Amino acid sequence: MKNLLALNIPDIHLSLKQGDIQVQTLLDEAYEKIERNSLNTFITLFKEDSYNKAKKLQKRIKKGKDIDILTGIPIAVKDNICVEGHSTTCGSRMLCNFTSPYSATVVKRLEDRGVVIIGKTNLDEFAMGSSTETSFYTSTKNPHNSEYVPGGSSGGSAAAVAALEAVAALGSDTGGSIRQPASFCGVFGLKPTYGRVSRYGLVAFASSLDCIGPITHNAVDSAIIMEAIAGFDPMDSTSLPEDVPQYYYELTKGMENIRIGVVRGKLMERIEQDVRDVMDEFTDGVKSTGIQLEDVDIAGFDVCIPVYYIIATSEASSNLARYDGIRYGWTGEDEYNALREMYEMRRNKGFGEEVKRRIMLGTFSLRAGYKDKYYDKAIKTRQKIRIDFEEILKRVDAVLLPTSPTLPFKIGEKITNPISMYMSDLCTVSVSLAGLPAISIPAGYRNGLPVGVQLVGRRLEEGTLLKIAYFIERTGLIETNKK
Repeated sequence: MKNLLALNIPDIHLSLKQGDIQVQTLLDEAYEKIERNSLNTFITLFKEDSYNKAKKLQKRIKKGKDIDILTGIPIAVKDNICVEGHSTTCGSRMLCNFTSPYSATVVKRLEDRGVVIIGKTNLDEFAMGSSTETSFYTSTKNPHNSEYVPGGSSGGSAAAVAALEAVAALGSDTGGSIRQPASFCGVFGLKPTYGRVSRYGLVAFASSLDCIGPITHNAVDSAIIMEAIAGFDPMDSTSLPEDVPQYYYELTKGMENIRIGVVRGKLMERIEQDVRDVMDEFTDGVKSTGIQLEDVDIAGFDVCIPVYYIIATSEASSNLARYDGIRYGWTGEDEYNALREMYEMRRNKGFGEEVKRRIMLGTFSLRAGYKDKYYDKAIKTRQKIRIDFEEILKRVDAVLLPTSPTLPFKIGEKITNPISMYMSDLCTVSVSLAGLPAISIPAGYRNGLPVGVQLVGRRLEEGTLLKIAYFIERTGLIETNKK
């Protein structure tokens, strides 16, 4: 079996243009690996559509027509992002029979560039989880060790990329759901600035936090896909009307006098020792390249988890109120005698335990008499977290910290302990609350399991993060940290 899907996008593009490989060959490898690996990375596969599109693209390539760099690239899409004519389940029984009547803006932009969507990846139900164990369908396994979780909620996307089942994948990040699974699976995961990428066609979890971003093998592919999906979209009221830089062509520019702030202080006291060791080794390696480092201490990490879960669950309780099994969604087969009884039955059986837990938490936070005490206070604290980040980013170009406080954990280890599971987001939710861009990059290995670190940047400066990640990747630090 060839590892064509391990090549970066420019190399695949060149091989396609020269006739060394065909689009169908890429799909053959992807689908064969998906079937052989048995990691439960996908909920739905688009085999028929994919091969039909591949034939059309191959004819165009054969005619010698100029093709886009993304033409024929097999990409997976998280199953909370709509693709016209295909199911969008969000990993939930509630949407098991829902077929999307339209495609998300990000999907349209990729398909317009010639991308082949090979299927929809598994996720925690409605993107609520940190392990891809709350999916109604099945748990996804970590490609590095099938007894461990791949992270979540974009665990299917991260695992598919790590297992070479796709060249890249789209995930969504609300409180770390791109970055944490990227860390657990040893791949790159980019969370854009809030509003940089359109949310149109993304099933909403927490509307003021949700972002779509790429999960890839390398910084080059992240830059190419980010450039394709970013940009203003009139269909999304939160979309930012800002020009999109040429992320790919600017990867090697502007690396002079880069300064990175390394997070120390109270946060690191709550990080598992193995992760701290990898972080220290990685930081030493970065310092040896000539990049300037300084220690920083970001306030708010002690309150970021409760602040995030108050805001996110409050928004989720509102967004998920539409799922009643009448207009669309799972209807069940039980009999009922009254409207209220029907609602109770369909929502109780249509939603999983974690989703119901978060709906109840959010509804409680928004109740009369409690909103001022919880939700309004959380909003004010969120602003303080954003200001703290922005003040530090006036002195440095990026902030470096662990992506996850722990190594990947075993399947079943935390699923019955919600608080322990929520703490998996300790290093990521503050960045989401601030609305800033961040990229998780592989930093090393412990006990055969990947460890990632994340770079946090200024608003709309994804390009700077990609340049730093690319520079670090070229130095060989990512490879030499493997243990």
